[in-house]
Amino acid sequence: MQIAIIILILAVIFIVKSVKVVPQQNAWVLERLGKYHATLTPGLNMVLPFVDVVAYRHSLKEIPLDVPSQVCITRDNTQLQVDGILYFQVTDPMRASYGASNYVVAITQLAQTTLRSVIGRMELDKTFEERALINTAVVSALDEAALNWGVKVLRYEIKDLAPPAEILRSMQQQITAERDKRARIAESEGKQTEQINLANGERAAHIAQSEGGMQAEINKARGQAAAITAVADATSDAIRKIAAAIREPGGQDAVNLKVAEKALEAYAQLAQKNNTMIVPGNMSEVSALIGTAMTMLKQKPSA
Repeated sequence: MQIAIIILILAVIFIVKSVKVVPQQNAWVLERLGKYHATLTPGLNMVLPFVDVVAYRHSLKEIPLDVPSQVCITRDNTQLQVDGILYFQVTDPMRASYGASNYVVAITQLAQTTLRSVIGRMELDKTFEERALINTAVVSALDEAALNWGVKVLRYEIKDLAPPAEILRSMQQQITAERDKRARIAESEGKQTEQINLANGERAAHIAQSEGGMQAEINKARGQAAAITAVADATSDAIRKIAAAIREPGGQDAVNLKVAEKALEAYAQLAQKNNTMIVPGNMSEVSALIGTAMTMLKQKPSA
């Protein structure tokens, strides 16, 4: 009975040792008698108890790795305090187990040396502008070396670039000076634009004023021309009417009478306005003119 119990216990232990359940996103490296045998995938796996041993357990998830801060010297001999973070993933559990004694330390050290090399080829200003280029260069160098370690380097990100306090103050002064320069340039350009707009406005006002004056003169000239034309037309109509009246019977007599009346009025006004008596040189013309006027006045009622 005791032997049966012992056999049962050994059977249970054998079965337990024969079954290995690997979690999802994990890989276990199995060694048989100290030599690599297989890689156990997620799920239920059967092994030989006391012969097969799980030597390494690897997570296949993406792993963030904090790269310690270090001092890097730029091309223009400026010190920078740089730290970053690295993301990697185990892609080959067998190589990750036997390719390096500690792939995490290897990746960390390689990331630091690569970062110093990349920054050493750049000037200080470029290190702040070319972060993406630095990250790409570090990932490219790490990924090539990490293939032998069964690791895939996914990306590297610089967390902080800290120059010395003196350099930082100089950079701040430079930025302030540059902003003041841009402000002065913008102000001068604004004043220039204002002066141009004012000059254009004055020019447009003068042009509009001169065009208005020219249009006024044109309108005045047109008005005078129209008035002269109207007067000429009226005078022409009057002359035509007078001519037509003269051609009618008795028209010539009426003209002679009018002329005689005007002549008499003129002589009368000359005599009234001057103390000196003005006598025509030819009295016969005056007497003839008076006679003609008297004759026409006598004839007028009978007409």
